[in-house]
Amino acid sequence: MSAAQKSYSRITTKSLSEMKANGEKIAMLTAYDFTLAGIVDQAGVDIILVGDSASNVMAGHETTLPITLDQMIYHASSVIRAVDRALVVVDLPFGTYQADSKEALRSAIRIMKESGAHAVKLEGGKEVKESIERILKAGIPVMGHLGLTPQSIYKFGTYTVRAKEEAEAEQLIRDAKMLEEIGCFGVVLEKIPAALAGKVAQGIRIPVIGIGAGNQVDGQVLVLHDMLGMSKEFSPRFLRRYLDLNETISTAVQSYTSDVKNGDFPNDKEQY
Repeated sequence: MSAAQKSYSRITTKSLSEMKANGEKIAMLTAYDFTLAGIVDQAGVDIILVGDSASNVMAGHETTLPITLDQMIYHASSVIRAVDRALVVVDLPFGTYQADSKEALRSAIRIMKESGAHAVKLEGGKEVKESIERILKAGIPVMGHLGLTPQSIYKFGTYTVRAKEEAEAEQLIRDAKMLEEIGCFGVVLEKIPAALAGKVAQGIRIPVIGIGAGNQVDGQVLVLHDMLGMSKEFSPRFLRRYLDLNETISTAVQSYTSDVKNGDFPNDKEQY
């Protein structure tokens, strides 16, 4: 039986804490533009992630590494203008927080001031602790990200499941507890064994959002373009496609092109 759900007119970090405490699952999706962000928000999603996955789905890069801070701010600004209810979290892109905690704070401040976002997300555990602490001390909410961290893909060398070995699993648990202790409001766990993700979710008080991490966590996140079936190249086990927009859009464009070439569009009712 699902938990009784409280109605929230606006989702905050406090709302998410309450949702976890009440056993209510948290729905999170990405968005990168005004139009789709408005649709996602009105449909009742709790968290909108302006992800550095924009590097892949919006710009066509192979990895998330090329996207810049300016580009992330542009996408976040577009999303914020469409959102009334959801909490908007923005990824700090590669190279803006790893080397220097002062640079990390400057990057986070730019996102918050220039886009109007509600929080930022960083990848990593103990190695980025100083950056996270400095951002938190400035009053900026931070969401963590452990497991498969796409910004480190060249270190991993593969997108396979992380933390299958005992040593890495234990480190992930320690990192998750550390993120809670220093003040993060939540953490994303990506592509790790479901049992491990469940253990983490039960062991910390902050919400745990999974992607490829099973159903024992507090919520789920997917890339919007993936779950809408806009791309057919990406097909991991954890992805459920709720539409086949690739086919739908292709068919519509073919019909439009045919109507234009045949002189059927515009017709008498579609002109002045």
